[in-house]
Amino acid sequence: MILYVKNANIDILKYDNCISSSINSRIYAYSWYLNCVADNWDALILNDYEAVMPLPTRKKIGLNYVYQVPWVQQLGVFFKGEINQSLILKFIKAIPKKFVLVDYLLNADNHLDGKYISKRINYILCLNADFDAIKNSYNKNRRRISVKKFDGFVIDKNTNAYDFLALYKTQTFNFEMHKDSIEKLERLLYLNNDSVHIWSVINSGKIIGGLVWLQSKTRITYLLPLADAEAKNNNVPTFLINELIKENQNTNVVLDFEGSMIEGVAKFYKSFGAKTEIYYRYKKRLI
Repeated sequence: MILYVKNANIDILKYDNCISSSINSRIYAYSWYLNCVADNWDALILNDYEAVMPLPTRKKIGLNYVYQVPWVQQLGVFFKGEINQSLILKFIKAIPKKFVLVDYLLNADNHLDGKYISKRINYILCLNADFDAIKNSYNKNRRRISVKKFDGFVIDKNTNAYDFLALYKTQTFNFEMHKDSIEKLERLLYLNNDSVHIWSVINSGKIIGGLVWLQSKTRITYLLPLADAEAKNNNVPTFLINELIKENQNTNVVLDFEGSMIEGVAKFYKSFGAKTEIYYRYKKRLI
């Protein structure tokens, strides 16, 4: 039986264990992560936490809805055993009818077709080889940039949240970032969780770029890259990605680039030899 369980009544230990043990685990689904980035979240739970589906929720002018959370790319159904379309559909149908809108991102292992489903594109790179072998899968231009000497540029792998956010906030007007998203990012970075890594690139004593990345058992998530004009002109994003790959080479994890549907960004990720991963958006209005 699939039950809708309010946040206060979720057994967090069992819930997080299900996320950790699932074959399609995503860091976004852990309770500590959702507590940072979601206004509120409840869950659909199968039997004794055999499978779970977190539901981020909001209420506006008296109407309840399930919404896409900032800093979260994929949620969906997480299951310790084999996942099939029939089970996913049962979870979808179990979403309470009190939600007048459901706008929800399923994960790449939640294969689903239908009237309310659209496909989205992600890019991932397997890191189960050494750096030189992985670099051989780069395109010609990315390999050329990767052998460049980044003299004078230093990566600080223990950057504090305040310094990273200070540069980020000078850049946010370019992305028309909503105040709510920035507040959720601050909450995540100030959490000081070992799974959240903040790197910065320093040149002449000044931070010119950086990266927030997430570590889980199966994935490294490229959450938030940052580069000012100087950093872009000096290929600092490539410098950072190379270092991230070097640090995690020969592991059974994938580097998850988190998209993108934007052609130029997608081209950049593909230049590292990243492969396409399809995930799914479910959007349905009841009124």
